[in-house]
Amino acid sequence: MQRRYRVVIAKPGLDGHDRGAKVIARALRDGGFEVIYTGLHQTPEQIAETALQEDADAVGLSLLSGAHMTLFPRVLELLRERGLDEVVVFGGGIIPDADIPKLKEIGVAELFTPGATLVSIHEWLEAALDAREAQPAH
Repeated sequence: MQRRYRVVIAKPGLDGHDRGAKVIARALRDGGFEVIYTGLHQTPEQIAETALQEDADAVGLSLLSGAHMTLFPRVLELLRERGLDEVVVFGGGIIPDADIPKLKEIGVAELFTPGATLVSIHEWLEAALDAREAQPAH
């Protein structure tokens, strides 16, 4: 890891299940990331504002409610409005295979579905942020 990256883990919408998000947050923290967990029932506006205020390198969205095709694009839109185009957005939860390419097309960098290992998430995030860090500033 080139430096200690700041990652916001968020639960958008009305989904009340946060065990997975807490497990990811703890695993990333234990792996050397600085993690800000927003808690349950966050609006896309709250998530984007947290990313801005916390100077986040990445935002991880956890969603089990089925509203990913509405909430993920809205978070991306709000991040861009705030000039946070460089923030790596990734997600996880119950996301049908058919929706994954659509979400990646609009800017979600990676999606992790049930069965993804904590190691695979950590390694992917570290590699993605190290690669972003190596890019020349524009």
